[in-house]
Amino acid sequence: MAGWSAAPVRFREDANAEEDLALGGYVDRLVIELAQNAADAAVRAGVPGRVLFEFRGNTLVVANTGTPLSAEGVESLATLRASAKRDAVDATTGSVGRFGVGFAAVLAVSDEPVVLSRTGGVRFSKADTADAIVALGAVGLDTEVRRRDGKVPVLRLPFDAEGEPPTGYDTAVILPLRDDAAASLVNRLLSEAGDPLLLALPGLARIEIVTDAETRVLEDAESRWWIHQTGGTFDHAEREQLLADRPIEERSRPFYSVLWALPRIPETALPNVVQAPTPTEEALSLPALLLATFPLDPTRRHVANGPLTDRLVQEAATAYAELLRQRAEESGGAVLQLVPTGLAAGVLDQALREAILAVLPTTPMVRAVEDGALLRPRDAVVVDGADDAFNRVLAPIVPGLIGSARQDRLALDALGVRRLELAEVVDQLGTAAADESPEWWSVLYASLSGMVTDALLRESLGTLPVPLADGRLVRGARGLLLPGPEIPIDVLKEFGEYGVRVVHPTAVDPALERLGAIPASPRSLLEDSAVRAAVEHAAEAEDPEAVSHAVLGLVATDPAQAEGLWWLSDLVLRDADGELVPANALVVPGSDAEAVLDDEEVAPVDPAVLERYGLPALAAVGVLATLGTVTSADVALDRLPEELKDLDGIEDWAYDVAPDGSRYGATVGELMAIRDLDWIKEDAWPRVLGILGSEPDLRRALVTQVRVVGPDDRPLGVPSYSAWWIRERVLLENGEPLAGRADPDADPVLAAFLDAAPEWTRGLDPEVRAAVGLVRQVGDLDADGISLVLERLADPEQEIAESDLLRFWRQLGTLPLFPGDAPEKVRVLGEDGWTEVVDAEAAVVADNPMWLQRADLGGFVLASGAAADGLSDLLDVPLAHEVAEGKIDGTGTAADVPDLVFEFVPEAPAVWWEHEELTVDGVEVSWWVDADGAPHAATFDGLAKALAWASSRWDRRHVIRAVLNEPDRTSELLADAAYDD
Repeated sequence: MAGWSAAPVRFREDANAEEDLALGGYVDRLVIELAQNAADAAVRAGVPGRVLFEFRGNTLVVANTGTPLSAEGVESLATLRASAKRDAVDATTGSVGRFGVGFAAVLAVSDEPVVLSRTGGVRFSKADTADAIVALGAVGLDTEVRRRDGKVPVLRLPFDAEGEPPTGYDTAVILPLRDDAAASLVNRLLSEAGDPLLLALPGLARIEIVTDAETRVLEDAESRWWIHQTGGTFDHAEREQLLADRPIEERSRPFYSVLWALPRIPETALPNVVQAPTPTEEALSLPALLLATFPLDPTRRHVANGPLTDRLVQEAATAYAELLRQRAEESGGAVLQLVPTGLAAGVLDQALREAILAVLPTTPMVRAVEDGALLRPRDAVVVDGADDAFNRVLAPIVPGLIGSARQDRLALDALGVRRLELAEVVDQLGTAAADESPEWWSVLYASLSGMVTDALLRESLGTLPVPLADGRLVRGARGLLLPGPEIPIDVLKEFGEYGVRVVHPTAVDPALERLGAIPASPRSLLEDSAVRAAVEHAAEAEDPEAVSHAVLGLVATDPAQAEGLWWLSDLVLRDADGELVPANALVVPGSDAEAVLDDEEVAPVDPAVLERYGLPALAAVGVLATLGTVTSADVALDRLPEELKDLDGIEDWAYDVAPDGSRYGATVGELMAIRDLDWIKEDAWPRVLGILGSEPDLRRALVTQVRVVGPDDRPLGVPSYSAWWIRERVLLENGEPLAGRADPDADPVLAAFLDAAPEWTRGLDPEVRAAVGLVRQVGDLDADGISLVLERLADPEQEIAESDLLRFWRQLGTLPLFPGDAPEKVRVLGEDGWTEVVDAEAAVVADNPMWLQRADLGGFVLASGAAADGLSDLLDVPLAHEVAEGKIDGTGTAADVPDLVFEFVPEAPAVWWEHEELTVDGVEVSWWVDADGAPHAATFDGLAKALAWASSRWDRRHVIRAVLNEPDRTSELLADAAYDD
């Protein structure tokens, strides 16, 4: 008080200094500073520190254990920057307070702080201090107080205080809060208190926080953190170098400490600032808590630059590296996410990161894949893109290999870990693992399952070595064949000699398919061009039987896989005499094929070959047990495929069946043909045709018509090649063709004009008989057959009943166009129910019944509708209306048609024309229907026919005549007509 009175400027100085602390550097450090004082008291007393923060109503009570308040302590509270802890030894006691300003933090919330201890109490008061100043009556001092609006220093004048700390505690600070803003600040600061507070203040064992809302206890923080701590004392030389720029009292404390802590619970919130050891405003980007005795600037918010800070940065970097090493060693956990990457958060943070990255590359902290040992990053290797499974396989051949998750890439780069491109490692595998077994490679490929789904990684794996079944090791999976387990390994080895690249079965893995290998069934292997070349040149091979063994061994796994591969029939096999013969010239001993094929053309296969591979496999490559077939799809008739060219007469068949005789542009969707028809013995055809009818494939190849599509896209059904060949080439014992003969079930009239088929054909399937050219009905006749029938039909020596001829005419009239020559003689209706033969010029086709009254026109060929036109074209005989006008002479007398007629024929015309004598073209007739459809008649019989024809009900002519002749029978006739339908 005397000093202020004597020099009011000192009052001003003290007031400003305290205000700076209260409003600036310590505005939000209340909890930390009071906890720090409690920790120091506990350290001085040598007891575990306990502190209680109790906030109720509008008062905060902070009680602690430890050394009670002393006279020196009161002096320290009532002064600035003159701590009573100047002689404390940090390295051994853990004392934190060292600046003498921490208690000023209470001014942020209270103007009336009280300190009660077992040794007495002291209080500070803004109001009492102001009253004391007024009581002095010092003019200059009064003036300063007025200028400051009554705001005086609070922590300069201590007053006596009565009271005791709470039971169990040695000292208590009682803070009546200034206002609601102060209460809000206290609430926030208490809620933010956590483990970092305990770690920063090792003298505290327990912090209890009690508010109206909750009670929290903080203790045992080290169980929730991985911690590494270091510290020491600077020697004299270091002290001179590092502390030369620090304040005098600070230079007397040549101690330092560094503590790093990593939360064991990943979600733990971190302060993200450097603590020295209480929080500063220096940002920290590392995912850890750093507490170190960094020198601070006067604001106590920032770390001061200088050699001491630089030294502590290095100590912190070394400690951080050690923490990561311990973390990796003790817990086995990954630490790469703790490596500094990205941008720094500030100058100090940048210095820490740089120092840490200088130390970490030589710190054992990354784990080797092979044995789990910790490696220094500078000794480690990562393979870009490799996952854990692939790394495990690579580890024995890539020294120092460590795992490399994609998210760790930046950390590994920061540590300087050597990085190998995946493609580079893959290239080296060809040498490093050249002697490994197929089983090893299988494990390697299985490890790629998680990598081959990535398009970029698949590109890097393009030169991956792959073991083949023949013992070779080739680069790149693309185009290799992946055999199934059903394919024998010895078969695969043989194919290797012919350029077929088949992966060793033991090494097969789905990953190879993702890398471009092709799943290989027996079929796909057989379709390989190299296999085909081997088969086609097997006869010239050094060991033909090795080729046959490889092919037959493959076919035997599933003979159906060889279907359609016609060139397999070139495979040479041993016959019964030990000679090498193409498979398509071999037959199974005792089979139908051996019985019906010429033994000059075929030979029996070696029974040992048959026993080794089985009949299905031999049949699949062309060895015959019965007659064989060959099938081809999308056949262009002008460019017959190679598999069909060995068929006898196939070019002639193509010409014969092509639309309009031109093969160009004509195609067949599927052509199935019976092979070796020209090798069948002449006397074997009865047996052969029986075989063709009984075996489904052979039957289909014979009886099914081929669908030829012409250039105009119109389809045309034509005889199969097999049917065509038999019709063209098969002769009977008398040298006459089998085709064209009357089928055993042929129409008797038709059969009368044809040669009979041999009796043995009666036992054949009817469709087979039709296919080979036997004629059952007129529609089965070909052009030659039609010519023969017309020739024999016109033979005068033949006696043919009228009824048979009428039925035969109807069939002939439905034939398609006949391209042959028309007959010179034609059989027509005769007398007494028989027929006769006349010159074609003397015959007409009567296409309706009116013309049968015109005997002047010549002999009649009878047919109606389209059949009449067909017969006219077939016989080159005119229709009757083409040679006679058919004009009625005279007009006749109109008469009403009797009503009784309409009872039976409602369609009948209402009027007819009666003639005493009816003539047409001067020839007398009994009835006629003129061009307008009007009926004319001269007789009742003629009227009935005229009315029936005019009504298009020719079938009702007889009932019309009956009702006209006998009207009294009308009821009887109507009753009968009720059943006509």
